[in-house]
Amino acid sequence: MGRPHAVQRRGGDARMTPEKWPGVELSAKEFYEKVTSVKFRPEAKFAWSAGEAMSRFLAELQDGRLIARTCRTCKRILFPPRMFCEECFRPTSEWVYVKDTGTIETYSISYLDLDARRIEEPIYVGVVSVDGASPKMGMMHYFGEVTPETIKIGLRVKAVWEPPEKRVGSVRDIRYWRPLREGER
Repeated sequence: MGRPHAVQRRGGDARMTPEKWPGVELSAKEFYEKVTSVKFRPEAKFAWSAGEAMSRFLAELQDGRLIARTCRTCKRILFPPRMFCEECFRPTSEWVYVKDTGTIETYSISYLDLDARRIEEPIYVGVVSVDGASPKMGMMHYFGEVTPETIKIGLRVKAVWEPPEKRVGSVRDIRYWRPLREGER
């Protein structure tokens, strides 16, 4: 009982007869004339939190920095930050800044835009392992200043940030990750 077929299993709603539900059906007009109602539009104010770790992460992005959390037990640096380690289930201990450089772990080349329409210039997206975090700790993001011939797993990249006045505290505050130039670290 209680599943979508429950009404069918118990024999339908034949037992719900006018005798069991006394009263008179009202038209829409009669309803609004006879039934007391009040129209009220509350001024609801609300706030939404992404949680302690993600809220701090987004605030730091707005300031042009990447931040992680350390786990004393596992000796790992978790990026993006989280308040509990998924390996040892212990609370993480402290905040640490990581670099805005990294290595491409995986990528995809798409010839479809966000609305699934064919496009001439491809979109490059993938996962970047961020320098300063533990191995394989990174984020999925866009890549820029690459071609299908130059992008590859293991390519060293650097974040290209939005100008400070355009940052809003979002992962899109990083426009994309581009290949490191000669002499950059």
